Amino acid sequence: MRTVSAANEHADAPRPLQVRVLGPLSVEQQGRMVPLPRSRKARALLVYLLVTGKVQRRDHLCSLFWDVADDPRAALRWCLTQLRQVFKSPGRPRIRADRDTVTIDLRGISVDLLEVKSALNKDVQSCTMEELKKLLGAFRGAFAEGLDLPEFREFEAWKVTEQDESRNIHRKILWELAHRYSHEPETAVSYAKALVELDPDDVKARAALTSFLAESRTTVEMKHAHFASHSIAQEIRFCKAPDGVRIAYASAGTGEPILKASNWLSHLESDWTSPVWQPLLEALARNYHVIRYDQRGNGLSDWKVDDISFDAFLGDLEAVADAAGLKRFALLGISQGCALSIAFAARHPERVSRLILHGGYAKGALRRAPEEIEQREALARLTERGWGRDNPAFRQVFTSLLIPDASELQRHSFNELQRITATPENALRFLEATGRIDVTHLLPGVISPTLVLHSRHDAMVPFEEGRSLASAIPMARFVPLESRNHLILEHEEAWPVFKKSIFEFLAARQVPE
Repeated sequence: MRTVSAANEHADAPRPLQVRVLGPLSVEQQGRMVPLPRSRKARALLVYLLVTGKVQRRDHLCSLFWDVADDPRAALRWCLTQLRQVFKSPGRPRIRADRDTVTIDLRGISVDLLEVKSALNKDVQSCTMEELKKLLGAFRGAFAEGLDLPEFREFEAWKVTEQDESRNIHRKILWELAHRYSHEPETAVSYAKALVELDPDDVKARAALTSFLAESRTTVEMKHAHFASHSIAQEIRFCKAPDGVRIAYASAGTGEPILKASNWLSHLESDWTSPVWQPLLEALARNYHVIRYDQRGNGLSDWKVDDISFDAFLGDLEAVADAAGLKRFALLGISQGCALSIAFAARHPERVSRLILHGGYAKGALRRAPEEIEQREALARLTERGWGRDNPAFRQVFTSLLIPDASELQRHSFNELQRITATPENALRFLEATGRIDVTHLLPGVISPTLVLHSRHDAMVPFEEGRSLASAIPMARFVPLESRNHLILEHEEAWPVFKKSIFEFLAARQVPE
C-alpha cells in the first residue's frame, strides 16, 4: 500500500495541513483546527477545488455556485478572499487566481478522500489489516456532509457522485475487513453491522450479519438478543415526580428488590439490550427484582422540564421508590447516581438495606480540582457544539472518557445512546447540575452497609473520589478495580471481580453464570 500526499514529489515531506472532507469539512494545521468561513458556498467551493485538483475556469465556478443576479464574479472574489485566510502561507499563496482561472496548490496538503483513493488504488486486497483499519478511520460521515446547495443542481450532481464513490470505497473496506475476520465472528459482527447501517437495503450485508451472529453465540450481541427475546421481560410504567414531571421506570425479575438510581445517560429500552449495560442488568434481574428509571429530561421520561437540579433528581428517585411500592430495598448508584443514592440513604435510612456505589463521587467536577473544572468546561463547550449531530465524532469524546477499552460494537452502541438520550440543551443542563453536586456533609449520616467500587484508572471520575466516599461512610467496604473504564465491561478482567463483589455483598448464594 502506498501512502501519498496530493503531490507525488512531496510524498515524504511533512504535512502541516490536514483537510477532512469525509464528514463535516475541517482543516487542521499542526494539530490545531483552522477556522473556516461561515459561508456554506465558500466551504463548498473549497471542497470542490481540493477534490477536483484541477485548474477551474472562473465562469464555470460562477455558474456552479451563483445565479446571474448575485453578481457571481464579485461573490467568487469574496469567497476566494475568505479561503486565503484558511491557507495562510507567507511567500507561498495556495489559492491562485488570475483573470480567467482559479486553482489551489495541493503540495503539502493532505486531503483524506484523496489519500484513501490513492492508497487503495482500487485494490483493497493488497492492503494489510492495519492499513485497512487506518483507512476506515477516515470515514467520519458522508462526503461534504452539511454542504447542501439544492438550488445549484450541477454542484449537487457532482457532490452526489462523489458521495456514491466514497460510499462504495467505504463499503469495500468494510467487506474486506469482515471477510478477513470471518474466523473471528465476534469481531466480524461489528463490520457487518456497519455495512448494514451504511446501506440498510443491502441484502448481502444483512445475510452476512445474520451469519456472523449465528456463528458467534457467545458474543455480547447474541447474548443480549437472546436475553431480550427469550428470557426476562421488563415492564415499563410511568409515575409523577413532586412537580408533576412524568418519570418512566421499568421493573424486571423476581426476588428481593434492587432500585438503581438513574445516572445522566439512560434509556430504559436501549439500555435493556445494550452491550454496555445489558450484562449487568441481566445478571441482576436473574436473581433479584430490579427497578430502574430514566431521570427527568432523559430517556423515556419528560424532556421539556423547568427544573433540572440535584433536588429535582432526588425527587424523581423518591417518586419511583414510592410508585414501585418499595418499603425496604438495596440501592445501586453508578456515577452520578452515587450522590443521589447517598442523599436518599441519608434521608431514608429505614428504607435502604444495602447501598452499592460504583464510579461515584461526593463532589461534582465543578467543585473539585482546577484541572477537573477545566475538563468539565471543555466538555460543556463540546456538548453545545456537537451533541445530537449525525456525526458521532463529538459524542466519541464522551465515550472515550467513559469506556476507553470498549469494543467497536460497545463504542458504537454508547455513541448512539448519547444521541437518543437527551437534547443538546438538556445535556448541557445535566453537565451543569451534576458538576455542582456536593453531598460531602451527608456521608457520615449513611448508616446502611455500603459497598464502594471504583476503577483505578477512571478518566471520568478520579479514583481518589471513590476512596474518599469509602473512608467517610461509616459502614463502607472499598473494592478497587483494575480497569480504565468508568463503566465495567463484560470482556475485561475486572468484570468477574466487579460482579462477584456485588453479589457477595448482596448475600447471594452463588455468583451467577
